[in-house]
Amino acid sequence: MTSTYEKIATNTLGSAAASVTFSSISSAYTDLRLIATTRQDNNASNDSLRLRFNSDTTTSYSRTNLTGDGTTAASTRASSDDEINIVAFTPGTSAAAGLFAVTTIDLLNYSNTTTYKSCLIRTSNGAAGTAATVGLWRNTAAINTIFMRISGFNMAAGCTFTLYGIKAE
Repeated sequence: MTSTYEKIATNTLGSAAASVTFSSISSAYTDLRLIATTRQDNNASNDSLRLRFNSDTTTSYSRTNLTGDGTTAASTRASSDDEINIVAFTPGTSAAAGLFAVTTIDLLNYSNTTTYKSCLIRTSNGAAGTAATVGLWRNTAAINTIFMRISGFNMAAGCTFTLYGIKAE
């Protein structure tokens, strides 16, 4: 069985924005893939990309991050969060250097209404290294809205977000 990627939507920021939302996502696909090219709009501080589903701000999110920069490896874990904290990819450093982080988010079985939703996330940034994150949303609702932000900062102009649906053939 092969699968086909179908572009659902793309959002390229023409100016800095606090968040990006994909809404009214069809349940016609088996999985979703979101590719985000991001950085914050200043270099005042560092923060992480955050992810939420269906406007749910309850503490039903968990995640495990693994990071590496060629010298040091680390891991962090959190449960009962109000969003998935993808990874601290030093966007402040990136903003100063004009670098963007590239993040791929695979949402598995997103429209199934009998299981919790999991996602596999990979992030790369030349200034900070790479990271892998496993996220869990403890909710059985089908995902129809994806919300992303950088806590406390705006995303810079030029950030790009593309959502794909994956169809089994």
